[in-house]
Amino acid sequence: MSFDLKQYIKDRCELVDSRLMMAMPSDTELPFSLHKSMRYSTFAGGKRLRPLLLLAACEAVDGDISAALPAACAMEMVHTYSLIHDDLPAMDNDDFRRGNPTNHKVFGDAVAILAGDALLTQAFILLSSPFFASNVPHDRILAVIHEIASAAGSRGMVGGQVVDMECEGKNDLDLPTVQYIHTHKTGALIKASVKIGAILGGADERQLSSITRFGEVIGLAFQIADDILDIEGTTEELGKDAGSDQARGKATYPSVIGIEESRKRALELLNMAIESLDSFGEKADPLIEIARFIISRKS
Repeated sequence: MSFDLKQYIKDRCELVDSRLMMAMPSDTELPFSLHKSMRYSTFAGGKRLRPLLLLAACEAVDGDISAALPAACAMEMVHTYSLIHDDLPAMDNDDFRRGNPTNHKVFGDAVAILAGDALLTQAFILLSSPFFASNVPHDRILAVIHEIASAAGSRGMVGGQVVDMECEGKNDLDLPTVQYIHTHKTGALIKASVKIGAILGGADERQLSSITRFGEVIGLAFQIADDILDIEGTTEELGKDAGSDQARGKATYPSVIGIEESRKRALELLNMAIESLDSFGEKADPLIEIARFIISRKS
């Protein structure tokens, strides 16, 4: 029987959304505007890619995904915080995200900034919760907290965001600089997601190395695919303004090596990612199909 990715995504997203609903502060709790803002962006229709990858990696090493759900939700909180801040006028100044007005357009800049801050903090509240601690060995919890914090910090996502902003409008960018931006701004959280899933699933050293390599490669492939979509996708498909990267002079793979070479590179990375999971057999099917989806997606 062939693997049904659509059903897999539906089932796992329902699990994640259900747990996120419980983990997020209610919008009937003070301060109302802050909690409404947090929930607005968290439940705005995201693909839940990072939680999906985390749970799939846990399954690939025969782990219990119920024990990994808090970490999957924490990863989505960190990702959502980054999007809220990325959309702000001081950064990308975007009006739409996932087809809806961006957070600051609805709640104002100040509340949007604080909602992002609160989501980042809420992730670590969840990771240090008694429920998580009672279901996961403490050494694994410590490793997970370290991985998420490292991936989100100055040597990970935030560092990539800074270099991305500093390179806007430059005409002399080289491929190593673009690759740094992509592997940090986007790739760091994707790599951390699969690595954390494997850690929580009890991966041995060999399994952890293979899955980490998968995460490194597919994180870069994801952002290259995103670069291509910004050029070829429509505003309706993307849920945000198409061509915004080009308009701002963003550092992208197509801007440095061209769109056809970028497409070729994304496919090469996909094949490398799949090869890194050869030893897992059918247990890696969810990871492999999610990787294929990343490259072929239209939004």
